[in-house]
Amino acid sequence: MSKESGWILHSVIFTLKHEKGSEAERRFLEDGERILASIPVVKGFKAYKQVSVKNDYDFGFAMEFDSQEEYDAYNHHDLHTAFVAERWEKEVEKFLEIDYKL
Repeated sequence: MSKESGWILHSVIFTLKHEKGSEAERRFLEDGERILASIPVVKGFKAYKQVSVKNDYDFGFAMEFDSQEEYDAYNHHDLHTAFVAERWEKEVEKFLEIDYKL
């Protein structure tokens, strides 16, 4: 992937409403990765467990896009909007979204 001026690293750190280590937590993380990574414009999807003591979020998702157009396509993709409406809004307690460019 060429990391030129259009490249975007989209990341979100979050805490779930589920009990830590629960089946519901595991299912959310696995479903999120499976669904969001399957969107054609998403590249390099990663799911992370946050370990810094400097904040109180628990997990992170990160993915790359080659351009703003791809990022916009992701945001409006049916799989993304359904995941947000059906899972994210119901299961995420709090989150912080960060998008980077080089």
